[in-house]
Amino acid sequence: MKRRTYKISGMDCAEEVEALKAAIGQVPGVAALDFNLLKSTVEVTTSGAEVDDAVIVAAARSTGLGAVPFDGICPTGVCAVEPSYWQKNGRAVLCWLSGLFVLAGFVAHSLLHGSILHALVVGEAAEAHRFPVLSIVLYAAAIVAGGWFVVPKAIEAARRLRPDINLLMTIAVIGAIAIGQWLEAATVTFLFALSLLLESWSVTRARRAIRALLNLSPPTARYLSPVDGRVLEEPVVNVPKEVTVLVRPGERIPLDGIVTKGSTAVNQAPITGEFMPATKRPGDEIYAGTINETGAIEFRVTRLSTDTTLARIIRMVEEAQSRRAPAEQWVTKFARYYTPVMVLLAILVATIPPLVIGGVWGKWFYEALVLLVIACPCALVISTPVSIVAALTSAARAGVLIKGGAFLEAASHVRVVALDKTGTVTHGQPEVQQILPLNDHTEKDLLERAVALETNSEHPLARAILRHAQGQALTVPRADNFRAVKGKGLEASIEGRPFWLGSHRFMEEKGSETTIAHERAEGIEDAGHSVVAIGSDRHVCGLISVTDTIRKEAAASVAAMKRAGVKKVVILTGDNAATAQSVGKAVGADEVRAELLPEDKMHAVEELVRHDGPTAMIGDGINDAPALAAATLGIAMGSEGTDVAIETADIALMSDNLMKIPWLIRHSHRTLGIVKQNITFALAVKLFFMTLALARVATLWMAIAADMGTSLLVIFNALRLLSSETRDFGER
Repeated sequence: MKRRTYKISGMDCAEEVEALKAAIGQVPGVAALDFNLLKSTVEVTTSGAEVDDAVIVAAARSTGLGAVPFDGICPTGVCAVEPSYWQKNGRAVLCWLSGLFVLAGFVAHSLLHGSILHALVVGEAAEAHRFPVLSIVLYAAAIVAGGWFVVPKAIEAARRLRPDINLLMTIAVIGAIAIGQWLEAATVTFLFALSLLLESWSVTRARRAIRALLNLSPPTARYLSPVDGRVLEEPVVNVPKEVTVLVRPGERIPLDGIVTKGSTAVNQAPITGEFMPATKRPGDEIYAGTINETGAIEFRVTRLSTDTTLARIIRMVEEAQSRRAPAEQWVTKFARYYTPVMVLLAILVATIPPLVIGGVWGKWFYEALVLLVIACPCALVISTPVSIVAALTSAARAGVLIKGGAFLEAASHVRVVALDKTGTVTHGQPEVQQILPLNDHTEKDLLERAVALETNSEHPLARAILRHAQGQALTVPRADNFRAVKGKGLEASIEGRPFWLGSHRFMEEKGSETTIAHERAEGIEDAGHSVVAIGSDRHVCGLISVTDTIRKEAAASVAAMKRAGVKKVVILTGDNAATAQSVGKAVGADEVRAELLPEDKMHAVEELVRHDGPTAMIGDGINDAPALAAATLGIAMGSEGTDVAIETADIALMSDNLMKIPWLIRHSHRTLGIVKQNITFALAVKLFFMTLALARVATLWMAIAADMGTSLLVIFNALRLLSSETRDFGER
């Protein structure tokens, strides 16, 4: 067995993967194919004699897609070549050109014939209608532009006798042209091209997410040579395990390892998603991509660059995206049977009666043509894209960015919603909740001393205290002789007297803790809040309770989700269990899972999908990316979420309003309902007129009127989605 990887240009959707499977899979010697839609690659496993690259490349190109051998880093022989403008933007350019040509053709027709109704071919027999030559040219240009990437695939589908949506669309357009409906043919082509562009755009955004993840890890690392102890600086891919790496304050940690010397505070938000810096001492584990904030440290490398926690996150995003290639649309599956059956039925109508009962060939050929025109699936093809485009437009106006129709449809099937805590259910930054003065101090005294001690600190808890103090009439004394106690707190002098500020543990170490202070501190911690203790050389002055605040709409959003059909709401977080349980109870969550790393979150989502059904994951951080990708539907908090979370997710909430989640679910239900109405109506009309045609009652004019009328009705029905209400994102 031999494996060879090829880079496929233009592979952006499930239909293209299926076409490649059919083409490359038939090459002699090919035993297996493994597609990665996110990387646009296919790994070909061959058995027996080696298969020449040229044969694989030719098979891929027969589907209308390009292919080159791939060495894992860049396409062989073209590493320095950037994709051309046309390769990157050709699909979008042709799609919008198609739309402009449709509009120009319609305007030209209206002006030349002096009537918009005339341009729509309303109230006239289609065969008696004459399109202006200019309109025909513009509509034809729209068809060529919109169908540029579609027709080659349709031809290949017909050649391989595997009808797909591309073939269905092409037949619809050809049928519309044959009966003289140029506007209909051009409109169908443009809308189909637009739906393909949205799908391609979604995959492109996911690929950008991978590049953003890769940029988190520094490209080089400084480490001590195991031979002579010299400090070497090498690319992280060349750094071996077990060597000692040096990291200065403010630098990103390049690899996973165990701290061997020094202590510091590390911002682990890229991995755990939590805003509180974690204290790291000898023996503690650290992760690549996290930020060393305060002290110089040394650590022993425990994982190579290809196996770090960050590298695993990247792999999980890729694999989850690949596993979740969108299922074929119902229309595509239907087309596999509908299209060949209708063609076969028309052939039988044209040939059997003349051969069996001696009918007139011309008469029965006309009846077959009527049947083909009736069967022309223009309304069926247009029913889904126009509904989806209208729904996506309405959602965008509401600040809900949906990266394709498949994700909009998926929202209607969601039965479980998994919520990240920090930055999603909560605001993602701590706020002062309570000030508890002790030993005859007042709240004002305590806050003045806290501000004096924290004025120059960048710690998140310090910033929370300073924000709370803004606008209050305080007389803040001057603090001198600052001394930071790493991982615990700080000490300083105020008006010549020593004061200190820090954690509950620091208060215990200072020997000032009383029974009352201990009980108050434990009460704060039991509620899931952080304790900031302030004391002097004589006693504990008081305690300040600080915690991340819950979004005001969070509880209402959870309740509205359940009214919209969600059966279970789960909170997933890297924070401690006490804090997580407190937040879960406050918002009405059914289940809370705490102290999770990114890999744990992903596994939790996969378990929910397996046991409870379609699951939506809502998050805002890089650490949420694997879970977002593994979920049935990934939703990112847009304005506060990281770029990686937004890129990886299928949907982004641009204003971080959780009430948009139940609105999205209801909007999806409404969209899916209209899509079903359109498909059912289109098929019912087809069936009715086919029955008339087989009874030799229908005429070509009736077939044309039915086809055009059905297309217009499904369009107008779909456009109702543009008026979807969004007031307060509450219940309608």
